[in-house]
Amino acid sequence: MALNYQQLLLAVPVVLKAGHVPTIVGEAGIGKSALVADLAHKMGAKLFTTVVSLSEKGDLALPIPPLNQRDMIQTKHYGQLADVKFGYTHTLIQIIKQAERHPQQPIIWFLDEFNRGNSAVQAELMNLVLQRQINDIKLPKNTHLVLAENPDDTMEGFEEDQYTVQAADAALKDRTTRLVMDVSVKDWLQWAQQGNIDPLICRFIAGNTDLLYPKNRSGDLDPTPRAWQRVSDNYGQLKALGSAAIEDLAFDLFAGDLGLVIASQLVSFLQENTVLLTAQEVFDGQPVGPRLPKAIRQRFQKMTEIQKMTAMKSILATANLTTNDHAGRYGALLELLAPDSQYAVVQQLVNDPVLDDLYQSADHYANVLYQQIMDIATR
Repeated sequence: MALNYQQLLLAVPVVLKAGHVPTIVGEAGIGKSALVADLAHKMGAKLFTTVVSLSEKGDLALPIPPLNQRDMIQTKHYGQLADVKFGYTHTLIQIIKQAERHPQQPIIWFLDEFNRGNSAVQAELMNLVLQRQINDIKLPKNTHLVLAENPDDTMEGFEEDQYTVQAADAALKDRTTRLVMDVSVKDWLQWAQQGNIDPLICRFIAGNTDLLYPKNRSGDLDPTPRAWQRVSDNYGQLKALGSAAIEDLAFDLFAGDLGLVIASQLVSFLQENTVLLTAQEVFDGQPVGPRLPKAIRQRFQKMTEIQKMTAMKSILATANLTTNDHAGRYGALLELLAPDSQYAVVQQLVNDPVLDDLYQSADHYANVLYQQIMDIATR
């Protein structure tokens, strides 16, 4: 069994309040770190993170040799001994200082990628997890440990995974509560739609829920929730550069996070749903009249056929075409479409009430647009 994001937000505090250590197990990129950050926020806790996979032996507590004669101990039978002190990781020092300043505020020390650290590092962390102690330094009482791991192939349901991990020590398994995390599209979309992910990418995932985190991994680059956030961030920067940059760079940038197949699907979706020319741009801020302004014509001609059709559908949905100015300009844009695209747009117009309005209008260009639509529809 596995728990989704919202369930873990309830389950992890249960383990912590019971005085135990939770180990959150899940695939890379599904949101374990985001979960712990959210958990710390909800608990009002100060969060400290150590990425165990990036740690080396001695990072937690490094022996420091005696600095003067007072640190030397003369024994009766064993000669002179060094009273070795330890220099501790900066994170532990910060935790102790935080606990002294705010003894009532919870602290979470998040040990991320715990089972991707080498065996020497894990051995150093054992007393921390099992005894809440490093040498003679005890963790403050208000400090909670939370571990995160990638699954190893000895776990049920993860037999095919190929992460480079160290199998957890039996004592560690016995002293921590393992909570398996699963991807919930509903939870992710709820988070994404709070302004964290571009709205169009949210729509793409909502219509293709199996692509948020495909169960069947291809071996090439495969999407993860974390990868989709990078895609959204990159897309935001591309939009700031303009449509030409999107046209030139989007596929390669997206493929670097999603793989070739899914990147192609996303680019097609964005082309079909991105409005590069709005009704306001076509009809407002230009000299009054039915003639299509040159700048608008040039912009429209540079667009792909899919982008042109998307713009035409958007304009149809938001503009009144029965006036001379609007009908004339919409008809001019219609002429710039390829024949197949013209037919596709007209098929939408045939069942639209605007067709009757054009037929009954007394304006010349409204009548012209009506006839233009009929001609295309009967080809």
